[in-house]
Amino acid sequence: MHRRLFVGLAAVLTAFGWTSPLLAEGYRISGPVVHANLALYFIHGHSAPGPVPLTLEEALARNTVKVHETGEVNTLSIENLGDTEVFVQSGDLVKGGRQDRALTVSLLLPPHSGRIPIAAFCVEEGRWSARGREDAHTFASSATSLYSHAAKMAMKSPEAAAPTPNDRVGVLASDTGSRQMQMWRAVKAAQDELSRSVGARVQAYESASSLQLAYENEKLQTAREGYIKALKAAGEKDNDIVGYVFAINGKINSADIYPSNGLFRKMWNKMLAANATEAIGERTGGTITQPTVDAVRAFLDSAEHGKASEKALPVNGVLETRVADEALYFETKRPHGGWVHKNYLMK
Repeated sequence: MHRRLFVGLAAVLTAFGWTSPLLAEGYRISGPVVHANLALYFIHGHSAPGPVPLTLEEALARNTVKVHETGEVNTLSIENLGDTEVFVQSGDLVKGGRQDRALTVSLLLPPHSGRIPIAAFCVEEGRWSARGREDAHTFASSATSLYSHAAKMAMKSPEAAAPTPNDRVGVLASDTGSRQMQMWRAVKAAQDELSRSVGARVQAYESASSLQLAYENEKLQTAREGYIKALKAAGEKDNDIVGYVFAINGKINSADIYPSNGLFRKMWNKMLAANATEAIGERTGGTITQPTVDAVRAFLDSAEHGKASEKALPVNGVLETRVADEALYFETKRPHGGWVHKNYLMK
């Protein structure tokens, strides 16, 4: 949806008293903070009380979480061995196993959880064995988040899985296969865009299809450092920042909101690096007009007022999905009140 239409939508929603639940709770939006073609809008609000969970990246580094290969492309298992809750975010990339994967849902792993199945998509087409000295049975790290909007849509959009009167189990299974094919196409497109932008092949020779290894390319790292140096401090300036919205080339892309500033700060470096990578791949010439705060507000409003549905998560939480004409909203809720993560995607 064009930025001006979102501004108009915001005015209509206000006229009818239809206010974003998020903003009605006292949250506010600041920005934009801009570097090159990437613009950030910060969401300020209160932090939920209580301890901040470990992130998946932290827990893997401490060996308190294990992510296990199952031999199925779209299913892994995850286990919290420690005494602290662990936050897993949709789009977390796990490196290793038989193929690098992207985890599809946000959830909180309770302490000593036992093995829990978790849905995933392959982001490394073709490999189905150990890579170098890596363990083919487990995943060693999760330092990267999915950095392709098309890949996120292939993984998360419920519309691709909308049932028809003729749906059977096999049809639904084939939808996963179709999504996986879309994911591989999105990975290749992202790699091609990044190679064009940095002027060198980002695909790694040891596994040309790996989205994770492309992220680690030296020239891409150098290009990404400019964005991070320019923008990182803005997310660390205020203690009430709990989330943000980002736009690339003047187009709103997506948003992530956390229950606390503490969790936001733990995820900030990882998320900013992913956003910068996506922006590098989409760099173009010309003047960019950034979205207004009203347009950002309208994006959040639109997503939050979409048609809602819920499904249970494997750790007793609930994932609520809302589908609007131009945006998607995903909220992971705790089983007994409170929420874990809110994600918004522009279609």
